[in-house]
Amino acid sequence: MIRNVVGAVLALAGATAAVLSPFRAWYDGRHGRDYALDELFTGITDAKADLWWSLLLPFALAALLTLVGVVLRSRPLVALAGLVVLGFTVFWMVRVGQYRGGLTVDGAGTGLGDGVANALGGGILLLLGALVMSGRRRRARRGAERREGTGDVEEPRPYAPPAGAPDPREAPVADPYGAPAGDPRESSARGPYDPYDPYDSYDPHGSEPTRTFEVPGQDRGRDQGRGQGPDRGRDPDGPEPR
Repeated sequence: MIRNVVGAVLALAGATAAVLSPFRAWYDGRHGRDYALDELFTGITDAKADLWWSLLLPFALAALLTLVGVVLRSRPLVALAGLVVLGFTVFWMVRVGQYRGGLTVDGAGTGLGDGVANALGGGILLLLGALVMSGRRRRARRGAERREGTGDVEEPRPYAPPAGAPDPREAPVADPYGAPAGDPRESSARGPYDPYDPYDSYDPHGSEPTRTFEVPGQDRGRDQGRGQGPDRGRDPDGPEPR
């Protein structure tokens, strides 16, 4: 957190110095905004350039990259902004040296001015800010490690029996209630504590045939029922009642 804040301050200071440098004297009292951008490729002239087609344009783009890099905490963007500022400044010095036959530094106001110093200093501050910033990926990785507890967590390894020893997972297990060792599903006999299966062919009472019993009370009630009704007390051999 502190490194990001310090790096952002350095980067913003460097971008500010770079944007303000074209409004300062660059060489022999001539400001940087007076040098056209295409003159860096075609050759330096004494013509006055448009403001947004001067050295201000690349430095403004570098300042925009710096703002995006600071918001996103992106070190590559801030470093790219510093390289843009230093690159155009050095390129301008090369082209002016070719046009003037050399570069001079004089305290009387001739030669290189403070605008060049501001541009070079701004580019260096941008690179320093990119180096100081801790970035976003490292902090996100540390936060993930803290949430998980530790960064290096050893994954569990599969169980492997010692060399020459049998695997206990493949050995048959004996039933404590008398069932044979092995898979209990392979045995057809049920134990005394096994759950009842209605579809099991096992008969706990053996194969004894079914027996029926007669109840005397049922025959007596049947006989009494026959004696009641309109024909009760009539002689079966006598005449029918009229």
